[in-house]
Amino acid sequence: MTSQRWSGGHVSSVLCAGVCCGSEQLMATGAEGGEVTLWNHNGSPLSKLHVRGDGDITSVAFSPSSPCVLYASHGQSVSVLDPRNLKTTVTELRDVAEEEINSLSVNETGGVLVVADDSGVVTVIDTQLEKVTRTLRKHVNICSSVTFRPHRPQSLLSAGLDMQVMLWTLPKVRPLWSCSLQDGSVEGAGQMFNPPLAHCVDAASCGDVFACAAEDGCVHLLRVSADSRLRGRSVFKAHSQGVSQARFLNFMSHPYWLATGGNDGLLALWDLSEDAAAPLDNKMTARKKRSKARAKTPKSQMSTQEESESETRTRVEPKLSLNHGDKVNWLCPAVLRGKPSLLVTDQSPELSVYSLDKL
Repeated sequence: MTSQRWSGGHVSSVLCAGVCCGSEQLMATGAEGGEVTLWNHNGSPLSKLHVRGDGDITSVAFSPSSPCVLYASHGQSVSVLDPRNLKTTVTELRDVAEEEINSLSVNETGGVLVVADDSGVVTVIDTQLEKVTRTLRKHVNICSSVTFRPHRPQSLLSAGLDMQVMLWTLPKVRPLWSCSLQDGSVEGAGQMFNPPLAHCVDAASCGDVFACAAEDGCVHLLRVSADSRLRGRSVFKAHSQGVSQARFLNFMSHPYWLATGGNDGLLALWDLSEDAAAPLDNKMTARKKRSKARAKTPKSQMSTQEESESETRTRVEPKLSLNHGDKVNWLCPAVLRGKPSLLVTDQSPELSVYSLDKL
């Protein structure tokens, strides 16, 4: 996998990145110190802006319905920017969150913006009215990641350091379901010292398979049915340290290509079409069968059966793994000059861009 380094856009660590859905030639990055930078597809910085205050830019996202609208979160606020004129902020949604924002997402109609913050709250904002319409309170620790599901503008996922992944349907203020990652942790992975704190959640373009990057070094996979019920689970060891990012590549040959980045400085690409995503239903069925079998099993035989269940955890080998060399802050899949690519931000002020056209 060949790579390039993009420089000149920031002076401090780049924390996040986003790509414009309406163009293959425009990317945005946010960094420590409140700096937002726009880039063209060649890696040249086009314009920069320091948002009001000294807060770090923790997340950026273009509106899927309007490429001339860019959102950037900092502190408890969100700045609305126009990429065509980045000299000033168009408007600022001030204090829309209760504590520092970690993640934001815009639905595909562009009408709803959601932000996740340190208090564990997911705040829902009407982008036309520029006002908060509801708050989703279920996480009991930091909510680290939130994202809308593809093709379902009223459905979103959230994940947090309470080790929970939740599926919500607006306008309801209670999740459809909540899934504890502790229930699916890989035994022997050192979860006592590295519990499965959820850092990043993403949905495949098909909309029914989710991946969650966790502190236990694992990627936790969830699949839902057509009516959004949790239908299957799987987990595989992906990194030797915490997984900071997991992003599906929606421009590949099928929707189950996944990129991960970790605190171990490694990048990995996974083809989950057969190894993990497809057999989730079978794994759930197998677990139900084992549960029934345990109910009929004498206690003297129980420990052996529990050991065999732990061995059913998915083992997936990456299609590609490389040493990026630094802790990964953000992964952003993009098509640049017609080629599938992966933008990586880390502790440096530069971006790394990896070409995926050989896959």
